[in-house]
Amino acid sequence: MFASVLDTSVLWPSLQRDFLLSMAIEGLYRPLWSSAILGELRRHERLKLLARGVDEGAAHEAANYLIEQMTGAFDDALVEGWEPLDGVYRLPDPDDEHVVAAAVVGGAGVIVTENLSDFPPAKIPGIIQVLPARDFAANTADVDPERAALALHAISSRRVRASQTPHELLDLLAIRYGMTDVRDILKPVLDEMQPPA
Repeated sequence: MFASVLDTSVLWPSLQRDFLLSMAIEGLYRPLWSSAILGELRRHERLKLLARGVDEGAAHEAANYLIEQMTGAFDDALVEGWEPLDGVYRLPDPDDEHVVAAAVVGGAGVIVTENLSDFPPAKIPGIIQVLPARDFAANTADVDPERAALALHAISSRRVRASQTPHELLDLLAIRYGMTDVRDILKPVLDEMQPPA
């Protein structure tokens, strides 16, 4: 199973994160991240919740809970020992060095990020692709559309407060995150698929 480093920029949007990680739960790829990525995600999740009016204590607790859920569900995703490579790639933003270092140490074939300009191809080891979430999701869904569709069913079944069908979730992914190719791949599968028991 191929491994992919998920940068903070693709983990911060809730539905996008849920879809990417749900495809990993379905066995379509193995997610990787570093302690630095988790630290950034915790901070940005807390700030997002504060901006939505959540009080400081609840925002802190929710951000910690998110990281606990991720690390609990993917106990082999944390890449350790990347620190010696931090700074050797001379990226435009030195704060992104840890992402490439984690990809190299973790044996990832892909870095998934929305900050493509921060990862110029000439600076990235040749065996590693850099893709935005929409392209990565389309490539991953195309490997096994049925399992990717099951990921949407799983998300739908978990959404109790704001229930949405797999088709509605697919439309949201296309509208919010530009995942039109994912919609083209998965809509016919969802149209034919019986809901899982």
